[in-house]
Amino acid sequence: MMSYKENLNPIYKFTTPSSILAAQRVLRKEQCQSASSSAARVAGRVPVTENQPDKPTESNKKFTMDDFQVGRPLGKGKFGNVYLARHKETKFILALKVLFKSQLEKEGVEHQLRREIEIQSHLRHPNILRMYNYFHDRKRIYLMLEFAPRGELYKELQICGRFDEQRSATIIEELADALQYCHERKVIHRDIKPENLLMGYKGELKIADFGWSVHAPSLRRRTLCGTLDYLPPEMIEGKIHDEKVDLWCTGVLCYELLVGSPPFETPSHAETHRRIVKVDLRFPSYLSDGSKDLISKLLKYIPAQRLPLKSVIEHPWVRANSRRIMPPCFESSLAN
Repeated sequence: MMSYKENLNPIYKFTTPSSILAAQRVLRKEQCQSASSSAARVAGRVPVTENQPDKPTESNKKFTMDDFQVGRPLGKGKFGNVYLARHKETKFILALKVLFKSQLEKEGVEHQLRREIEIQSHLRHPNILRMYNYFHDRKRIYLMLEFAPRGELYKELQICGRFDEQRSATIIEELADALQYCHERKVIHRDIKPENLLMGYKGELKIADFGWSVHAPSLRRRTLCGTLDYLPPEMIEGKIHDEKVDLWCTGVLCYELLVGSPPFETPSHAETHRRIVKVDLRFPSYLSDGSKDLISKLLKYIPAQRLPLKSVIEHPWVRANSRRIMPPCFESSLAN
């Protein structure tokens, strides 16, 4: 049985007493020291739970900024910033994404934000960042998001240079499982990349930023979106695409995790496009045969030939190297 503090706030459940105190100090606008160690970089080890009955979203009340204590910034973007925040009444810690309406209107992306809210707020998976709720005032829109304390996978990759096979395979299994969940619900992410992947308390993957996602019953789109190094051939060539764009991105990500750079990266956009369309794939000598086999089966020019996500999870290289532990709550939901 969980203690009162565990029930009240998820930070008590997954952190040591010293890190709890540090988080409280941040929210009082005091200096917070973040501890880092090589052992803390092991991915896929946290049993995440959604049993948080005292979340601020449990009531039907409308939120305002007066309901929150706001702490340090967690990130900055084109349309606003993300802050660590605590709901005053329940003490629930979350990330508050603050977007400026004027900037959204100037860029004409209001529809993109509406789509992001509609999609992400309905997704419930341990490897997808939760969107609890949202509210707005005259100038800003506020998204109430799950707090991922380890931040962007991209920054971690920059620090490490590249990941070992265990960590890479764990991330790929978590990603494939989350994308399979999305595709079953007719959701295509379309912008998988390290910058859009966050890490939870123990390094578990959290897919974030659903701004380019679509909920398309036909699962077929023609819009060009995503990041250059991760664009699949069909999008570069302006062809109709479907959920298999996410399979291509999974292959690109697997390569980047193991190597430290995307497979088709060049100084020239035109040359990068050419290499993608030709699937000009070159492997460093240190990559294992198993990882090369998985990447090669995902980076296929013809979308229908790409390895399905279920087969990615069952791939021998993933099975031999992944150290993912399935969260108990997700196992029970599958059983039901």
